[in-house]
Amino acid sequence: MSWELREHAGRHYAVLFHYALPDDAWAVELSEAVPASAMGAENPDAAVTHLPGAAFLVALVPDEDPTLQPTVRVYSPDEHVVPYEVMRWFMDQVADQVERCRIAFEQGEPEAVE
Repeated sequence: MSWELREHAGRHYAVLFHYALPDDAWAVELSEAVPASAMGAENPDAAVTHLPGAAFLVALVPDEDPTLQPTVRVYSPDEHVVPYEVMRWFMDQVADQVERCRIAFEQGEPEAVE
């Protein structure tokens, strides 16, 4: 699993990438990041100050069939306000993942997408 962090208007957001085996797709998750110390994580890399929190948007990017379209699922018992710039950043990450999956599929290497 890998993730990217971004700060916007004093709040931290994370985009996490992982393979969702039940969906046969790459999952790109958007969450509000939480301080690393709140997760109880002793991290030797002091540069990591925040970690991904619970996802509230998940894009599923199929990697085995380029004709299948990516989908976005909303997971949230509470209302989340997502700033426009954060949503654009998330969707750019999803678009990049779609491109990586399609290139890997064309090259016959769907597992090499990460």
